[in-house]
Amino acid sequence: MSQELEPVTIGIVSISDRASSGGYQDQGLPALREWLTKAVKNPITFIERLIPDELPGISQTLIELVDAGCSLVLTTGGTGPAPRDVTPEATMAVADKEMPGFGEQMRQISLTFVPTAILSRQVAVIRSKSLIINLPGQPKAISETLEGLKNDEGKQLVHGIFAAVPYCIDLIGGPYLEANEAVCKAFRPKSAQRR
Repeated sequence: MSQELEPVTIGIVSISDRASSGGYQDQGLPALREWLTKAVKNPITFIERLIPDELPGISQTLIELVDAGCSLVLTTGGTGPAPRDVTPEATMAVADKEMPGFGEQMRQISLTFVPTAILSRQVAVIRSKSLIINLPGQPKAISETLEGLKNDEGKQLVHGIFAAVPYCIDLIGGPYLEANEAVCKAFRPKSAQRR
């Protein structure tokens, strides 16, 4: 008998000067929403924000999403070396703890595809009972870093970062997230599994 799945609130933030001013159609929010809807079995309430690359505004948005009860906040955009790319700084400014393994793994995955992945500065942090993760800006890179790399038969070659997200949220007191194993198999120690 399966237990009722806890509802979860997830914040998704696309950070782009041009998209937020109407210069072009934002692709980040739809990519995040689509991937999470496929990957998470729990009922999800999304809180979405499309904002410019402004450090104070990014930090304020992250604080608001955490205060609104988001257990997970995913950002996309603003993590490169350009002067306007300030998402990592804005994220670190609101952090209680840094979680460096997420950024390391994202760069490792992206390096499989492009040598410029080393220019990416994504970070992940804990604030209160929320996990905040900066993702790459391109929709294809978002799904690759979350999901990892599989061979043609669907065997996992490199774990995506989402494999560690549900257990991380358990450890900080958030809801019990169930992943759709066809998309991304979450890992929990046996002692932390509910069935």
